[in-house]
Amino acid sequence: MNKNVIVYTTNDCIECTMVKKVLTEEGIPFEIRDISKNPSFQKEVEQYGYLGVPVTVLENRAVKGFTNELKEIIDLAKR
Repeated sequence: MNKNVIVYTTNDCIECTMVKKVLTEEGIPFEIRDISKNPSFQKEVEQYGYLGVPVTVLENRAVKGFTNELKEIIDLAKR
């Protein structure tokens, strides 16, 4: 479970909070990149093809929002 999970977020984002809560509950370590504090993080989000957050990234896979695709990221991170 050494895989680097990144969550692009902002402080006032409810969906972002839900994503971080689930990752924490699943025991998956993750790096938080707050796009409101660092403009370069917004550019990184855009490189994945998204404009808003949350965006959760594992290896070359990016998932927007709190969706079923997030479960796939969680499963991959646990392997």
